[in-house]
Order: sequence, then structure tokens, then C-alpha cells
Amino acid sequence: MDGAIALVGSGEYLPGMAEVEAALLDDAVRRGKARTYVQLPTAAGREGGKSLEYWRALGASQGERIGVATTFLPVLTRADADDAALAAQIEGAGLVYLSGGDPRYLAETLVGTRVGRAIESHWRSGGALAGCSAGAMVMGDAVTSFRLAGGEPTPALNLLPGLRVIPHYRRLFGWAFGAPPAGAVLLGIEEMTALVRLSGSTEWRVMGAGAVHVLQGAPQGQYEPGEVVPIS
Repeated sequence: MDGAIALVGSGEYLPGMAEVEAALLDDAVRRGKARTYVQLPTAAGREGGKSLEYWRALGASQGERIGVATTFLPVLTRADADDAALAAQIEGAGLVYLSGGDPRYLAETLVGTRVGRAIESHWRSGGALAGCSAGAMVMGDAVTSFRLAGGEPTPALNLLPGLRVIPHYRRLFGWAFGAPPAGAVLLGIEEMTALVRLSGSTEWRVMGAGAVHVLQGAPQGQYEPGEVVPIS
């Protein structure tokens, strides 16, 4: 059975999202995983040392809040993503978290690599997985094109086939984006908000401060914190 998974609109590693990350870790521990937390800053891999240090420190602070050791895994290039030693550090973790940045770069860096496969194996074996902003976008079959309506999507990790995410929804809902294919589910996830499915459950539940919007597929509408979003 797949592990817990969270699609986060924004707010990774911030105090307001600690409840989400703690719930994911608790779920993984119940599945026999270690109480450890791996940060993958890949989406920010081209932003330079100052940005990467920001993400490292932010994640470490969150780990202290929820009482767990964190590992900052420097998978910054496609060569890093094919490094067997880096991939091995994912396999034994409780929670793996893909933080924000450039969604296309994240997809192009991970898809078809050892680290990409290790992320899927980790989740399929009961580990918890979270993606925020760019990290949430790569969980589906493709990264939706934003700046040019009708632009070509970028193939993603395809852990959740037929599902695509627009993060930061209240800030980005006016942007042009390419429509996903017929039958796909398109979700707008507000900032400081997560859509979470725990292991062994078919229910996707809204956590955090904002709402989740079903824009295409499934019953369309706005779902508030605590509500179940009826997607398969």
C-alpha cells in the first residue's frame, strides 16, 4: 500500500505547516519507517548557495519543532539525481519532502533517474512523501504549462496519474496555463494549504489555512480545511 502523500500549495517548513509534516511522519512510523526527514531542494538547484542554505536552515528548524532529525540531500543536477549513494539515503527515510522552485527543472532533473525511482520506491513501500509548489506539481503525470496557454507540458514523476496541481492558487489563478487533457483532475491549492491522503485511506483531506479548488474533473468546487475532496 502506498504511503501518505501531501500536495502543498506553499509553506513548506514553516510553523503553520508543522502539523501536516508531523502527521505524515507519524503515518510513516506506523508503517515501520524510520522517524527521519529528508529534504530534497532540487527545484531550487539553480538558485545558488544562499537560496539553498535558506532551505536547509528552514527545514532543520521545522525538524526541531516536530522532534525529528533532518537530512538535506544535495540533489541539484541530473548527475546528482543518478548518484547511487544519494538515492540510497531516500530509501530508509520516514518522510521525503520536495520543496519549491522551478517545476520544469525539477521534473527534468528527476524523471528517469536513480533518485526519481528511489522516491517512488520509498512511497510505494509505505514512506511518506510531500511536495510543495513545484514539488506538488511533479507528483502528477506532467507539469502544466503556465506562461503560454496551450504550451507543451513537461513529463513528471507520474505518481498520481491524471492529476495536475496549480500551487499558490490565490496568487496564480489569473495566470494563463495550458489545459490538461480530458479526464484529468486539475487542482488549485491555496498558500499555506495541503491536500493530504494518509496510507490505507482513499480520502484526500484539506489541511492548513486555505482551500483546495477542483477546477476540472471530479465534483468541481471549493473545499475548506477539514473537508474531504472527492477525487480518486
